[in-house]
Amino acid sequence: MTIAETSQLPAVAGVERPSPGRSAWARLKPAVLALIVPALLLLFWQVATRLRWTRLIPSPYEVAEYMVDFAVGGIYDDAFSGTLVTHLLASMSRVYGGFALAALFALPIGLMIGRLPTARMLLDPFLQVMRPIPVTAWLPLSMILFGLGPRSAFALVCLGAFYPILLNTVFGVRAVDPKLFEAASMLGCQGNAQFFKVVLPAALPSIFTGLRLGLGLAWFVIVVGEMTGVPQGLGAVIMDGRTLSRTELVICGMIIIGIAGYISDRIVVTIGNHLLRWSPTHHG
Repeated sequence: MTIAETSQLPAVAGVERPSPGRSAWARLKPAVLALIVPALLLLFWQVATRLRWTRLIPSPYEVAEYMVDFAVGGIYDDAFSGTLVTHLLASMSRVYGGFALAALFALPIGLMIGRLPTARMLLDPFLQVMRPIPVTAWLPLSMILFGLGPRSAFALVCLGAFYPILLNTVFGVRAVDPKLFEAASMLGCQGNAQFFKVVLPAALPSIFTGLRLGLGLAWFVIVVGEMTGVPQGLGAVIMDGRTLSRTELVICGMIIIGIAGYISDRIVVTIGNHLLRWSPTHHG
């Protein structure tokens, strides 16, 4: 049925038909609002460089030009020209690999700490002591244990993603409403079956929050991890740009990490929304 045909339908008392213009604006509104802050920041950046408030930061046009050269080459033809995909894939392998390993350990440990008092008394004090130690403090030790190169970066990313996943998993399990266990028992769900039918579904929203935080921290830590002498990766590019005083290269690396981290977060949110579509309180 076309819009014209719809407009000819009789109006139902008390029901207002949404106008096509209002519906289109409702779809565009989130994207428009999301672009306001980046646009203002870009405008401020352009004005600051045009008025020479600082001579150390290149203009947006210079950064965009170098971004094109970094992606496809053909402008500056230096050591970084056309290497974006190579560095991005190297960082992605370390981020996703370290994140997956962190989730592999953090999820079962968090479930045990949240569900079993003995495991909580055994593991929680030790983990709470280790948690405040920043990832940068582990950098020298990781270089000693794993040597210079990708393995140190992988280990640091795993460590950075571990605690957000762990803490949110513990919180989700311990926050399960006791009335849910009573209701499950009345329906014949007893023993270990309650873990899969009650605990895990109820804790999933908090678990996905931990996964989002862990993946975000994994992209945050990759710059520190790739300070360990790796030849390829976005963190290595940023460090090379700092060493060579190539500010535009540093900014390009930062922008790419931000975009890659945002896309990664959207992937986790999409998966979470699909698995938690039954939950009325979950909003990605």
